[in-house]
Order: sequence, then C-alpha cells, then structure tokens
Amino acid sequence: MKTAITEMFGIQYPIICGAMMWLCKPTLCAAISNAGGMGNITAANYETEEDFRNAIRETRKLTDKPFMVGITILPSVRITAGHHQMYLRVCAEEKVAGIEVSGSPVDKAAGPEYIDLLKKAGVKLFHKVGAVRHALHAEKAGYDGIYAAGIEEGGHPLDDDVTTMVLTPRIAESVKIPVVTVGGIADGKSLAAALSLGAQGVMMASRFIATKECVVHDNIKEEIVKRQEYETTLICKSLHLQGRALKNRVVREICEIEEKGGGFEALYPLIAGDRMKEAWEDGDVEVAPLMVGQSIGLIKDVPTCKELLERMAQEAQDTLTRAKNMF
Repeated sequence: MKTAITEMFGIQYPIICGAMMWLCKPTLCAAISNAGGMGNITAANYETEEDFRNAIRETRKLTDKPFMVGITILPSVRITAGHHQMYLRVCAEEKVAGIEVSGSPVDKAAGPEYIDLLKKAGVKLFHKVGAVRHALHAEKAGYDGIYAAGIEEGGHPLDDDVTTMVLTPRIAESVKIPVVTVGGIADGKSLAAALSLGAQGVMMASRFIATKECVVHDNIKEEIVKRQEYETTLICKSLHLQGRALKNRVVREICEIEEKGGGFEALYPLIAGDRMKEAWEDGDVEVAPLMVGQSIGLIKDVPTCKELLERMAQEAQDTLTRAKNMF
C-alpha cells in the first residue's frame, strides 16, 4: 500500500496505533512497527524524564522501524505543563519519527518554539482534532498532518460530536497536509472506507488491545471481543471533557452522579487513572471506565499484530477492488 503516510515514514501499511494510557509501552509499540505499521509510546505513562527516555530507547532495541509518541495536553491531576514540555523536548532530542498530540495544540500549550524545535529535529507532528477549524489551525501552526477523530473513537472525542464519515472528507478537503482517520477503525473494510473518504491512513487503538502482544489481562481482551458497538457511552460531559467508555458498573455510577449534578470531587474517585491501570492488570471489567470506541463491534478475535495488519491490508484491497468492479 502506498499513501502519503507510508511515504512519509517509510512503513508498509498506513496503519498507526493511537495513544493508550498504561498500554502503549515498548513491547506493543515495537510489535506494531515490526508488523509494518506505526507503534505508539504514550508519554503520560512516564512521570520522569529518565523513565520516558528509557522507554524510547528500549523500544529502539526491539525495533529498527519508526514509531509515534502520543502526548495528550489536557487537564490532569498527575501530568503538568512541565511534563508536556519535557515530553516534547525529549522527543526532539531522541529524534522520534512522529508525535500524536491530543487536546491543546503545541503552539498554544507550550509555545511555537517547541514546534520549531521538533521540526529542526525531523520529528513529524500530527494533531488529533474533531473539527475543521482545529485542523486549519494545526496546518497554519506548522503541523505535518491531521488525525481526524470522529465521535466514534474511544478516549476524548471533541464535543462537536461529528462522525468519522463526515469529518474525514471535510478535513481532507480543507487542508493540504495528510489526513489520518480516527474512530470506528478496526478492520480492512474500515481502512478501505477511510481511504475512499480522502484519508491517507488510519489510526486505531481499541483494536490493538485485543492482540497477542498487548500486555493486558486476558479478561479484558475477551470482554472487548464479546461486546458490541452499542455497548459504549459518553461520560464526563458535565466536566466539558467527554470520554467514550465501555458500559459497566463504574460507568453507570458516573452517569448517575452527572445526572444528579455531581461535580469533579464526586467524579474523580471513579475516573482516576489508577483505577484503569488496575483494571488492565487485574482483568476486572467493572471497576474502571475503560476508554474504548464503538469499533469494538468489529473486533472478533485476538490475533498477533502481524496477522492483524496483513489481514487488514488484504481485506482493504479486496474491498476497494470489489467496489471498483461495481462500475
């Protein structure tokens, strides 16, 4: 497959792993990159510069292929503005292939000098957005590409609530830099759809949880395979930081608190990141808001990363050929 994304990074498939707290670490990152895609190291997994830098270097021992670093610039109890600046600086110093930025853009949150620093180091900068206006800002600020994130995605979709089907072509027609589709992507058919809508690649996260190399409890992988597309919901809308999570006991409690007008103090014990970390490790699917997207409805097995990417590429090719033969 040859797109602007495969050409930009020298990878086999235009398939990128999105940032995932506690999960996107060297083992999974390297497995995805070695399989021909782009793995991800999620910066917020690491609170010290030494640990973050070591994670990048450990990944390089496991793969000689390029990978992304995910940096989320949103309000956090644990991660500060100083962390964000450190992550950006270390990425430049280590000359990682690319950065996925979520939340506030780098030029506003850290300063335009950080964009210059990254560009001089040859680091490709992508911003994950849910609106055309934000894509236009990223392009003007000097970003190299856009992640067009529809409301279907897990994590924190923009509260404009625009679907992937509409958002991808709107952004693709509005900017001159490459667009990567995010939200609802988990198989070759959805990859083919994204390419047909004008994207140059896809980013997916939930799908990579259900792979052999993801270091997460087997109960979690089995639950993701079992659940359907209607079994996620949006939480924390009252905090203006909505997130899509798997429906479970804790998520129901969160929704009840929000319906009663409860604020951050009432919600924080239920949404704290440590709860999710424990759930990933212990396999209890009821005790934390597991941030996954509607794409879980497309997930039916737990392959290796190599098997997954090869299958997606073949299915995408078959899907596009079949569509072409209709005319």
